Amino acid sequence: MNIINRKAQLSIMMFLQYFIQGSWFVTMGTYLGQTLHFSGVQIGLAYGTAAIAAIISPVIVGIIADRFFSPNRVLVFLNFLGSLLLFGLTRIEQFSLFLPTLLAYTICFMPTMSLCNSISFENLKDTSKEFSRIRLFGSFGWIVAGLILSVFDLETLSTPFLIASSVSFLAGLYALLLPYKKPEKVAEKVTVGQILGFDAFKLTKDRSFSVLLIFMALICIPLAFYDSFANLFIVDEGINNAAAAMSLGQIAEVVFLFTFPFLFKKLKYKGSIVAAIVAWIIMYGSFVLGSFTGTNGFLYAVLPFHGFCFTFFFVTGQIYVDQEAPSSLRNSAQGLIAFATYGVGKLLGTIVAGNVVDHYSEGGAYNWVSIWTIPFALAIFFLIGFVLLFREKRR
Repeated sequence: MNIINRKAQLSIMMFLQYFIQGSWFVTMGTYLGQTLHFSGVQIGLAYGTAAIAAIISPVIVGIIADRFFSPNRVLVFLNFLGSLLLFGLTRIEQFSLFLPTLLAYTICFMPTMSLCNSISFENLKDTSKEFSRIRLFGSFGWIVAGLILSVFDLETLSTPFLIASSVSFLAGLYALLLPYKKPEKVAEKVTVGQILGFDAFKLTKDRSFSVLLIFMALICIPLAFYDSFANLFIVDEGINNAAAAMSLGQIAEVVFLFTFPFLFKKLKYKGSIVAAIVAWIIMYGSFVLGSFTGTNGFLYAVLPFHGFCFTFFFVTGQIYVDQEAPSSLRNSAQGLIAFATYGVGKLLGTIVAGNVVDHYSEGGAYNWVSIWTIPFALAIFFLIGFVLLFREKRR
């Protein structure tokens, strides 16, 4: 298969996988808050399932994708099982049953992100130039999902889970067509730690790697405020078609993924992550101003910033990990960065965000000025720490 067809395959894979998450993740907070009347802490716990799953996902990926099965075969199984669980969520309204079912689904879904990355890295010649172009089709998938939800006014319904279920089944079928990679065999005796993917933690012995990993986890704490409550905030501020409005972030993400190779060449690793954190600070500050003044223009102006932040924060981290990890640990290493960011960081973030929202809300009324001040201050604090402590290697 020539390289153009291979890139097309990888692009469709990214589109489908991110369409799945874009179908339910953004609007779930509104559905749980306005339709099922879950509390702020309960909404935070629901979003926290993705973080718990991200902590578990390195184990899943380390067990099966590096040593026993081809990553594309693992992707098939996880998407099929995820489809069944998503369908089940459309029938559940009690928090006590909704939470464990959602957790089971996110345990299936979160490893697929690392698998898509590792499948892409394995089949590209120059990841720093080519990966961002493949990844931008994931943004297209997220945008299309958000537009569908807004056009048909589905944000307060369970229908997004049904849409995600259907596409997850389709993505499972498509994964059968993805490149097959024979699992690597090693001559020496395999330890339990290697089987579980814990060998990737050896990379943290490098100071630069460990500092980057720690601060990527910490920055995901303020990021969790956006993931869990931005849609509810925008709806509460009276903006119609909130999911479509939030798609401005993904539209910007497409633009920056396309231009990423050129900008990354100038900014390098440290500059790219610093730029992303600064953009988040501006975004949260504008949320505070928008809520305080009642001017929605502040919100529309900075929603695209999230796309810039996501691109330069996560893609930079994924490329850094891929270049630092040996070939036998690349799947596990991608799982490790998911563990730190989507796992530990966002788990802490959802707990903090849920409690902050409950503290600054009463009787269904939210004090958004106070709520958004917290991630604004945290992002500034973590930016200072990262600038002072991270040292980029000369290559």
